[in-house]
Order: sequence, then structure tokens, then C-alpha cells
Amino acid sequence: MKANVNGVDLFYKKQGKGPSIILLHGNGEDHNIFSETASLLKNTHTVYAIDSRGHGLSQEIDEFDYNEMAQDIIEFIRVKKIIKPILYGFSDGGIVGLLIAAKRPNLLSKLIASGANSKPSGLKNKFINEAKQEYEQTGSPFLRLMLTQPSITVKDLNAIKIPVLLTAGENDLVKTTHTYAIAKHIRNCKTLILSKENHDSYVIHNTLLYEIIMSFA
Repeated sequence: MKANVNGVDLFYKKQGKGPSIILLHGNGEDHNIFSETASLLKNTHTVYAIDSRGHGLSQEIDEFDYNEMAQDIIEFIRVKKIIKPILYGFSDGGIVGLLIAAKRPNLLSKLIASGANSKPSGLKNKFINEAKQEYEQTGSPFLRLMLTQPSITVKDLNAIKIPVLLTAGENDLVKTTHTYAIAKHIRNCKTLILSKENHDSYVIHNTLLYEIIMSFA
């Protein structure tokens, strides 16, 4: 299915019945990374797995901006008349989730964000250096997004009112200290650092993600 929001057609897959939960993927991915988790969540929730603008089956775009991506989901929630959904976001999806929770403090019921950073310097230097080298060769808009955004301020984080769970792998590309720094500025936030996991190992096609979501939902 597709929904037109902010002049862009977003593809989404809707499954199940019950309280609503939105699943947002990371950079360069699509909703299919959640297929196993969604197949379990649909037993208790109405699941909306969305392809972000410029990803998957959604409308192609030339440039990416996290604030525009956040506004897409805000508008999607309005258009689909979704009441107080839980939002789960991985990587870029987690960044979008933080922005939504800051911009619209009463829109969501809870937020779970995995491997999210509030600024590019929250990423490990090794990853940044490799991304810069690849960007110089390819000019990829996906890489440009990660290297130049987001810019989530302490004031933004302080504006978040809903319960938040931040997760990251022990070997994440996001600095563990950065994950804790984000959490420190959110008034109702828990953190979960997963031993022996990396940025996406516990998320992509892994039902451990289902267990994490259900433990907080």
C-alpha cells in the first residue's frame, strides 16, 4: 500500500490488529528487514512497516533530510488516523523517532530507538573515515546524510516527554558514550547495551528485536 504525505508516496505494509506500532528501517534499507519481527508483532499489534522516502518501494528522491523524513511520519500518522502509536526506529529510523518525539511530544505513546545518534560525531571515527572515503568515490546521498546530519540538540532531547528505550550493540558503530549522553537528556529514558552485538545484528531479520520491543511495549 502507499500513502501520499508531503508530496511523496510512501510504501507501507500493514498487518495485524491491536495497538498500533510503526517500524522504521535504517539507511539504504527497507521494511523487509523487519519481516520476522513483524510476523510476531501482528499477533498483538497493528503493525505499520514503512519504507522511508527514497527507500524500497517509496518514491525516489535526490536528497535526504532527517527533518523531512520525520515530517513524513508525522503526516502519515495524521492521514492514517493512528492514535498514539509506539514507534520503533533502527539507525536512521531511530533518529527520525527522536525528532518526532521532540517535535510532537504528544503524538507517540512510546519510542524505541536502536543505534541512533544525535550528531555525526556520535559515530565511531573508523566508520566516519570509511564513509568519507566511499562518499568521495560515489557521492552517495545516503552517505552524505550520515556525514552531515542529524543535529539534534539538548533542547530537542529535553522536549521528549514519552517513555524512551535506547538500545545499541556493544560493538555498535555508534559510540556507547554517545548513547548514554543522549539518554541523559531525556527525562524518561532507559538504555540497553547488548553484549556481543553490533549495529544491526540483533535487528535485521532477528526475532531478538521482537523480544526487546515487547519487553518495553
